[in-house]
Amino acid sequence: MFTDEIRLCVEKHYPKGVELRHHIHKYPELSEHEVETAALVADTLRGAGIEARTGIGGNGVLGVVRGGRPGKTVLLRADMDALELDEAADVPYRSTRPGIMHACGHDGHTAGLLMAGMVLNELKDRLPGTVKLMFQPAEETVGGAERMIEAGILDDPPVDAAFGCHLWGGGKEGTVLVKAGPVMAAPDEFRIKITGAGGHGGMPHLAVDTITLAAQVILQFQTIVSRRKDPLEPAVLSVCTVKGGDTYNVIPETVNVMGTIRTFTEEMRDFIPGEMEKVLRGITSAAGASYTFDVTKRFPPLVNDETATALARKAAEKIVGPDNVHEAAASMGGEDFACLAKKVPSSFFFVGIARDGKPAIHHSPHFQWDDGALRVVSACLCQTAVDFLHGS
Repeated sequence: MFTDEIRLCVEKHYPKGVELRHHIHKYPELSEHEVETAALVADTLRGAGIEARTGIGGNGVLGVVRGGRPGKTVLLRADMDALELDEAADVPYRSTRPGIMHACGHDGHTAGLLMAGMVLNELKDRLPGTVKLMFQPAEETVGGAERMIEAGILDDPPVDAAFGCHLWGGGKEGTVLVKAGPVMAAPDEFRIKITGAGGHGGMPHLAVDTITLAAQVILQFQTIVSRRKDPLEPAVLSVCTVKGGDTYNVIPETVNVMGTIRTFTEEMRDFIPGEMEKVLRGITSAAGASYTFDVTKRFPPLVNDETATALARKAAEKIVGPDNVHEAAASMGGEDFACLAKKVPSSFFFVGIARDGKPAIHHSPHFQWDDGALRVVSACLCQTAVDFLHGS
């Protein structure tokens, strides 16, 4: 339904979408600092005749497209924040802000959803129900989705389903990848501090060697995933930071270790920290050391609803053709769209941007993609919203 009109309207608004994407990319803002981006989003929505509310859960913006007759409410979501990275990509719209760049596609998500809003606003008189356009801050850090939910974005009118997408460097340009069930992991964080009596590097018997203890702990952690859980259930435990000592001949009193735990179920999310603490307790107590262990649970695992995903798949097939819609592989990356998926039936899909057989590496200073992907992002979001509201 409306597929041909959606394509025509997307093409009509494509130049504006490219302009918006280039501006957002040129002037990136970090998580919780998306002030200019949020203002641009709100001004663009209002300029297109779309109701816009600002300051939701921080710098969040909500656009509302009200259909010509009563019906359900569907929410479409994009994230706005950039990353702490110096851009190395050679593009004319390169970041003008040192140490900040859009290295994950959020500029495209925002511009693509703005385009979708413009298209849906042109079709609104024939739409039953309401479309909410959610422009979210702080996806890369604290999780702006939860803050916007707490601020009431799923209410007034209540949202019946939510959809979002991510530009995906591992997918071929022109393709869409979908998957029901667990699709992205819970990206939890852990911090450990091991404490013992420091001493002279030449007389280790008079000290408690926290460096050696940290090494033992790290090695034993690897057996949790490889030997202590069901090998058919995916999980990752990565130690990413180890800090201890300041000079070559002093055994430090403390060593700090930090890393991430990635899981797809709440059961495994609790199991792995429990096993980590057993390792810590055993190794430190045997050596006369002590420890602190803190786990910060960030976003939950992202689990796509089967019915919503089937609808998103059919919508994508209308836009890019059945041969260009593929099954997505589950990713150990985290995504706070999961907070929406915990509240309402939802589906999060991926739009390929890899060219010439070369993947686009996310969070890389060389990350780049062709503007043409905006057509796929906006058209798929529009088709999904239209089909949901019409009960397709």
